[in-house]
Amino acid sequence: MKITFVTDTYAPQPNGVATTMQRLVEGLRDIGHEVDIVRPASLQCDDVGLEVASFALPRYPEVRIGLPIRLKLQHRWSKNPPDVIYVATETPLGASAISAARHLGIPCASGFHTNFQQYMSHYDLPLLERATISYLRHLHNRSTSTFVPSMDVIEQLNGQGFKNLEFLPKGVDTKLFSPKMRDTFLRSEWGASNSSLVGVFVGRIAAEKNLDLIVKTFTDIQKRIPDFTGVFVGDGPKLNQLRKQHPEFIYAGVQRGEELARYYASSDMFVFPSLTETFGNVTLEAMASGLAVLAFDYAAAKQHIHDGVNGYTATYGDEEAFLNKAMQLVRDPDRDEVRIEARKSARKVRWKKVVKHFQKDLVEMIEKNGKSKVAKRKQVKAR
Repeated sequence: MKITFVTDTYAPQPNGVATTMQRLVEGLRDIGHEVDIVRPASLQCDDVGLEVASFALPRYPEVRIGLPIRLKLQHRWSKNPPDVIYVATETPLGASAISAARHLGIPCASGFHTNFQQYMSHYDLPLLERATISYLRHLHNRSTSTFVPSMDVIEQLNGQGFKNLEFLPKGVDTKLFSPKMRDTFLRSEWGASNSSLVGVFVGRIAAEKNLDLIVKTFTDIQKRIPDFTGVFVGDGPKLNQLRKQHPEFIYAGVQRGEELARYYASSDMFVFPSLTETFGNVTLEAMASGLAVLAFDYAAAKQHIHDGVNGYTATYGDEEAFLNKAMQLVRDPDRDEVRIEARKSARKVRWKKVVKHFQKDLVEMIEKNGKSKVAKRKQVKAR
């Protein structure tokens, strides 16, 4: 099977979509499929593929948006057509890929990986939320199928007029993200002893991650446990402001690979109050690392956390409940058992299984498209 991925983000960029794309591409190649990647030239990834021009997203200079190249893609795919195309990002590049695929009659799936419409309110642009969801609905409904990583997001999108939605779960690398990566020397650099409590957040240091609630949670815990250490891992537009306002916390910047795994495993609890996730890969990475995870009850947490058993969840959007759960977590005499159960749960969610699921769905799309073409030819002959 020949598959083309079209994406504006890819490893080594530190975000969930990039990680997911890399895992899917590598997994498909490992089982014998030919995979081509179309992406912005500025990504600086080692993978071969078609590189396109791009521009920086305002307020996120590290995020590059690929320019539309419909005619170029049509020429490329007419000469060497893939069996199926997967568009991972809803940018002008992604939209032009869907248009080119429709023109050539190639089945084309899309991925709903980011709640862009919810970001608008966090950037004082609430009037754009309706326009954004309208654009996303139009784009995804022009694709053959749209893959979504959580059932609650599928329910939400169904109510907003999105069609042909398919559930595609996510996995986690439990060899990389493991309690074995715990590093006492790193903890000592933070000023934390073996017995003290360390809380960590991993992700973009940006408004849509609900930073205020992370700070409130860390501050409340610190009031009750003086030797508590709060650690932020990541970069973003709010980093400098957060660092100035709260110098009492540790700011590690972006970490990747084994270094990132070391930061997870060297902590004790993972605080993730974001309200804008379609999934949240970091939740599974933290669980695989043996952390007690605290999150709102939706997306990855809803799929994989049983409150008080292998993690802790609060009702979506209820900040008071979230803070109360944080206190329950730090006081829970069974917290270590919860961390062990978190690791066990994560070990059940492997990327190999996800890739096989994805492969099956792509094959079904190709077969359905072939049957559709045969039916159309029969209709033409009948006339």
